[in-house]
Amino acid sequence: MEVELVPISWLKPHEEVKPGNVDSLHDITLRWNAYTKPLLVDGHTGTILDGHHRYHVGLRIGLLRLPVIKVDYLDDEGIELDIWPGSNLEALTKREVVEMALSGKLYPPKTSRHRYSDYLPAIAVPLDSMRSE
Repeated sequence: MEVELVPISWLKPHEEVKPGNVDSLHDITLRWNAYTKPLLVDGHTGTILDGHHRYHVGLRIGLLRLPVIKVDYLDDEGIELDIWPGSNLEALTKREVVEMALSGKLYPPKTSRHRYSDYLPAIAVPLDSMRSE
């Protein structure tokens, strides 16, 4: 699993976030002066699968790049998609997640839940290294 820095503008969320969670993560990120966990994204489209709050923190801080692990989302059977209870959806497909991200529209917070067989590694990418392209 390789962590790489990608332009934040390439990343595409598919789900809204809870602002209070972004506030808390923002404070922690500034305190650590680093990202300590990469985002999990589809390598073909930039769809964020895990890390929407980290993405919003990056936007708030004004970072130009973020650390990610790219996967082949649609074909990787090790990445499972579920819906959260109370999401008001009966089912959701990986293709629908990607289509939502590409549309620029967003599902409500806590709609999709991704589980993956590989562990996301702990990292320590300094904020300064993500401020330039």
